Amino acid sequence: VQLQAFGGGLVQAGGSLGLACAGSGRTFSSYAVGWFRQAPGKVRDLVATINWSGSSIYYADSVKGRFTISRDNAKNTVYLQMNSLKPEDTAVYYCAAGSGLTGWARRPDYWGQGTEVTVSS
Repeated sequence: VQLQAFGGGLVQAGGSLGLACAGSGRTFSSYAVGWFRQAPGKVRDLVATINWSGSSIYYADSVKGRFTISRDNAKNTVYLQMNSLKPEDTAVYYCAAGSGLTGWARRPDYWGQGTEVTVSS
């Protein structure tokens, strides 16, 4: 499975931005997918995950109510809609895929390249 993240950019605080993670391979739809982010000088944090069917979703407390993760398996794509963005959301965002078993997000099987999101105040 190969993953490619799209959609980063510069946005003002309070604005919105959508990210997409395109996966290759026929088995992509069977993987759980997560979005992670890494701000300068900080560790990479988990932002949100979605299981293969979209029936199980997790959000970090810091983005709950503002970000929405979704997927379209027919298009092999997972999305992250980010609303009410804050300067502290500034980071490089990565998508990753894994088995979906408990704890999978601690060590995903596949990573995409990052896409940079900058939120200006």
